[in-house]
Amino acid sequence: MTIFGQFFLEFGIIKTTIYRDNKLSIKTMVIFLYGQDSYRSRQKLNEIIEEYKKTHKSGLNLKFLDVEEVGFSIDNLTDETRQSSIFKEKKLVVVKNLFNDADLKEKFLKIVKEMLDSEEIVVLYEEQKIKKSDSLLKFLKKSAKVQEFESLSGVKLSNWVKKEIESRNIKIDPIAQDLLLDYVGEDLWWLSNELQKLSNFKKNSDGKVSTKSRILDKVGTIEDTRLRFHRESSIGSGQSRDKTITIADVKLLVKPKIETDIFKTIDAIAQKNKKQALNLLYKHLEDGDAPLYLLSMIGYQFRNLLIVKDLAERNTPYNLIAKKSGLHPFVVRKAYDQMRQFSLQELKKIYQRIFEVDLNIKTGRIEPEIALEMLIMKL
Repeated sequence: MTIFGQFFLEFGIIKTTIYRDNKLSIKTMVIFLYGQDSYRSRQKLNEIIEEYKKTHKSGLNLKFLDVEEVGFSIDNLTDETRQSSIFKEKKLVVVKNLFNDADLKEKFLKIVKEMLDSEEIVVLYEEQKIKKSDSLLKFLKKSAKVQEFESLSGVKLSNWVKKEIESRNIKIDPIAQDLLLDYVGEDLWWLSNELQKLSNFKKNSDGKVSTKSRILDKVGTIEDTRLRFHRESSIGSGQSRDKTITIADVKLLVKPKIETDIFKTIDAIAQKNKKQALNLLYKHLEDGDAPLYLLSMIGYQFRNLLIVKDLAERNTPYNLIAKKSGLHPFVVRKAYDQMRQFSLQELKKIYQRIFEVDLNIKTGRIEPEIALEMLIMKL
């Protein structure tokens, strides 16, 4: 059996096998990768492609079809699966965004059974959540290899970060990891980028500064000077051998998402410090943050406060609040501290007020910036 065949056997992807002339031949493989977590689904797609290339080095029978490209028709797909390769190689056809076109999806459902009897490998790839009631999804679950990549959160997200850190031969302080997740959120693309940045920084903190770092240091920007000072300070303090990412490293290198500053705004509102809350609001607006986005983030945070407060008043043990609410443990911890400043009734009124403001903005009854100012003044 080829390496490619062994690979697909290991991953349970082979749909059917047949024997011809005493040799094992892999028959049809239809694979469906989908879900909101495009980072992990793209990793899996790349694994399949790279494994295919190991056996079929020419790459001439590796085809990519995007349903959203101008001129695409279902014939493009059927032609690829029906026409035999002149090199007698098995084809690998990757089809993207099929579920975005209802008509093409219905046509595909009619011909997919034919594909299950072909000699080619078809990978359907979607970077979105698909409804469980979808007829094509139901069929594929019964007849093909299907793998969903849901967005990671809570413990699953923390475990993913730990594995990524281990793969880079480095460590991270648990509190620093919580801070990193608070800064970045659940975007694995962004998380991976920040982990690589932190990893490179710690690996270069042993005094062996990379060529790129030396060039940047000569340029002398404020940010690069801060990085150099932090790196040299670590070396001087005997920390060079410690390859553990710390809170200081995260604060130095990772730029937080807007949600972190929204926490500060909520804190100011909770402490009845309207002046500070307004100053924070003005800073967001000056930085170019859209008023409706700011309102949605404020609404999101008060929604979390309402959920945590409601569970707390139902005498739910603290360690079960994250599980029952579905919120990240760090978010629960922040919300648990903040919700003490409000009664459940107050939170309900505030959330209702946010809803009304959102409606007034979207119906053109009030200017967004003015609406946000008035909201904070009345809270």
